[in-house]
Amino acid sequence: MATHPKLLGVEDAKALSRDEVHELFERHLNPGQLHFLKLLGFDDVIVKRAEGMYYYDQNDRAILDFFGGFGSVAFGHNHPRILEARRRFQDERRHEICIAFMSQYATALARNLATIAGGDLQTVFLTNCGSVANEAALKLAERYAGPKRTTVAFATNSFHGKTRAALSVTDSEFYQNGFTLLPNRRRVRFGDLDSLEEAFKSDPSIGTFIVETVQGGAGIVLASEAYWKGVRALCDRYGVVWLADEVQCGVGRTGRFFAFEHYGVKPDIVTLAKSLGGGKTAIGAYIARRDIHMKAYGPSKVALIHGPATFSGMGEGCITAIEALNVLYDEALIENAAAMGSRLLAGLQRIQQQFPRLIKEVRGLGLMIGIEFADISETLPFGARQMVSLLDDKLKGSLCGFVGSLMLRDHNTLVAFTEYNRNVLRLEPPLVVREEHIDSFLAAFEQLLALGVTKIVSRFARAAMA
Repeated sequence: MATHPKLLGVEDAKALSRDEVHELFERHLNPGQLHFLKLLGFDDVIVKRAEGMYYYDQNDRAILDFFGGFGSVAFGHNHPRILEARRRFQDERRHEICIAFMSQYATALARNLATIAGGDLQTVFLTNCGSVANEAALKLAERYAGPKRTTVAFATNSFHGKTRAALSVTDSEFYQNGFTLLPNRRRVRFGDLDSLEEAFKSDPSIGTFIVETVQGGAGIVLASEAYWKGVRALCDRYGVVWLADEVQCGVGRTGRFFAFEHYGVKPDIVTLAKSLGGGKTAIGAYIARRDIHMKAYGPSKVALIHGPATFSGMGEGCITAIEALNVLYDEALIENAAAMGSRLLAGLQRIQQQFPRLIKEVRGLGLMIGIEFADISETLPFGARQMVSLLDDKLKGSLCGFVGSLMLRDHNTLVAFTEYNRNVLRLEPPLVVREEHIDSFLAAFEQLLALGVTKIVSRFARAAMA
């Protein structure tokens, strides 16, 4: 009989103190990440529970969530209907892994996604995250385009995931960081139709164009309606598959189910994940034109080349997504995202007018909003500006860090940072957000900025040294 190792149980995990979690995190998870958590003061928080718009820490402090798990908590924390659906599924001893048989839950979820997408977007493939959804969609598009058109066009400042193919079309030296990438790729400028057409014209091997409808990792960057209509026209003209990555911006976040709906266009394939799991499960999907699927995988001899993986379409994950989609419409959360997003954006634009030297730009769509701060030198008096400007690149993101840290420490509010443009704070609160939450955030943010840069920096420094 195998010797039972000394393992922690669930109750043991719940009872771990902040210091114990700190020690185990550093030893067994990611000591480098812990460095940044400590720098921001985020390592002082151990989440005890979460409900609706709030986290509650080990001291029962309520923390207003305007981070939203990078867009994955659309339904708030522990939505009661989603919890109840999962509880019933468990109590009835329903099946989870059903590879050998047809799953009624995966089938129903696929039908729902196809119904929402409409038109030719009728074939669904289920995954367990957004990166894998993009991987699967890239394979589908390549197989459809054929062996002579395997090059993938992708946009500047894109983020599509950290698995191999998704990373290869992610425009980030930081994330790519020396890994061996796929060779068949071509970068084009986001929002620039001339750049896209030049690539299509000069390289007939391009068969796929993958692009986020709203760029999240770039700092909530939008393109015009004319651009998206042009993308559709160019892809049609040159026979290129348009793959829309809506992993972060989909499922109602922008005030439409799909962000591309704002522009009156439709891609050939769209990927989803994050909020599709209702904040309780890891699930992703692509939805593709049926003719694309049938050419790539339709014949029986190739149907399983990219068939379901072990954990794609798991029972409880599928019923969680089914219930989440119904909640989205039953509670009018898409409409709420549009209304609350407008209120938040208007409030932030008012604050920007009050502090034009601090805030360079406010932008967004629905509840996907970026606040871009000026470089540190631009916030200082004229005499110090030129000298400090030499350090702007090294100091980029510092003001965001100070503000984000103090919003948590002094105002019990959590915000998100941005991978590429470190001067941008990201706001992606749950779609259940109400006016009082928006107004509370705006009041706290305005109060903090009213301190001015010098006091913001000194308050952060005092807290960091405490």
